[in-house]
Amino acid sequence: MILQSLAGLPAFLVYFCTGIVAVLAYLFIYTRVTPHNEFQLIRDNDPAAAIALGLSLVGFVLPVVSAIAHSANVLDCLIWSAIALIVQIAVYFIVKIPVPNLSARIAAGEMASAIWLGLSSLAAGALNAAAMIT
Repeated sequence: MILQSLAGLPAFLVYFCTGIVAVLAYLFIYTRVTPHNEFQLIRDNDPAAAIALGLSLVGFVLPVVSAIAHSANVLDCLIWSAIALIVQIAVYFIVKIPVPNLSARIAAGEMASAIWLGLSSLAAGALNAAAMIT
């Protein structure tokens, strides 16, 4: 009985590790695209940076979860994860249109800008995740 329960463990480990790699790649790339240094701001106790990056991460992870659940294989999952990364980077540049100094405002700890970016990223991620299952 226990062995039957563990039969899916190899697939779980492969997809879980794939998800972790996708998240690390996302954080590496996204934090280099944005002009502000999210991790330094977070280390300096800037809640605006933590909110913006954290919600952006959730906005990325939602489509990765959908990709894991619906992909035919790991390569398919990685391709859809890359698409999710591109969407999140596009969202960053789109939300800068009405708030051109977005990064400077987040670096200054302005919560409204952080919430705007974070929730826009989350909304785009939810749409992205839903679109992947059709």
